[in-house]
Amino acid sequence: AALSQLIERLAEKVHDAWAAQRLADGWTFGPNRDDNTKKHPCLVPYAALPEAEKAYDRLSVSQVLAGAIALGCEIKMP
Repeated sequence: AALSQLIERLAEKVHDAWAAQRLADGWTFGPNRDDNTKKHPCLVPYAALPEAEKAYDRLSVSQVLAGAIALGCEIKMP
């Protein structure tokens, strides 16, 4: 339970960082992705993302955590 909560919180942070970078690069929300006009449908708060997008962020975080553990890092919850 604690690990899944950590993954969820980190996935939200990853999404927030991605969105902040996109916004800084001039992207805005749009119902469909359009690279020419810099529109993206995922420029919404994490809670509003479709489940498939949340799953992608969770998978990315899980892979990073697994890699860190494989390299000898320990993940401890407070």
